[in-house]
Amino acid sequence: MTDSPLLHAVEVMDRLRSPGGCPWDAEQTHASLLQYLVEECYELYQAVEDGDRAAIREELGDVLLQVLFHARVAAEGPEPFTIDDVAADLVAKLVGRHPHVFAGTERVDTAERQEHRWEELKRAEKQRESSVDGVATAQPAIALAAKLAGRTSRAGLPPELLPSGSGVGEQLFALAARAKLAGIDPEAELRTTARRFDADVRAAESAARDAGLDPHALDEQAWLRFWPGR
Repeated sequence: MTDSPLLHAVEVMDRLRSPGGCPWDAEQTHASLLQYLVEECYELYQAVEDGDRAAIREELGDVLLQVLFHARVAAEGPEPFTIDDVAADLVAKLVGRHPHVFAGTERVDTAERQEHRWEELKRAEKQRESSVDGVATAQPAIALAAKLAGRTSRAGLPPELLPSGSGVGEQLFALAARAKLAGIDPEAELRTTARRFDADVRAAESAARDAGLDPHALDEQAWLRFWPGR
């Protein structure tokens, strides 16, 4: 048993996945674990939004579990690799994309310049043919629109070529693109508004309950009466 908590976590995951370990863990695949990966990332996102340090620590552990689990599954499959291979690739990537830190071959003195340099090095490393190669299309649609707008803007795409029109999709894309190009994260802004609305709904329902009403049977006038700030 190692004294390193991180290495101990690797050992625990190995024990759970090995014969004599946990039957549920042994049955999982990369595909079956995807739902948990998404859930845990969003729970960490919310903990950061809330500024809850204890929750951030816990949720980081849950995200780490997903990394360890997927690496352990990968060690058994075709073209196997281990968590050590994952870590080695990460180190190589971080060192290779920060030559100003590790090689001293160039100077980068602003975060904005580093962001552009990172993309340049990444594009050359992966031999990408398109400015939008590597954009994860499975991400939430608002975030996807913003990412595409940012990538194509750096590639010199004229703003008038961004999606436009009277359809809801075009209007949402245009709004997300304008926000991104103005330096605003539209996904974060929309989440903030949605969570504030969620809190207002709960507050109105609680006030109605305190007044002796069924919060599940409120009519329009009751909603207006109990809505916060009215």
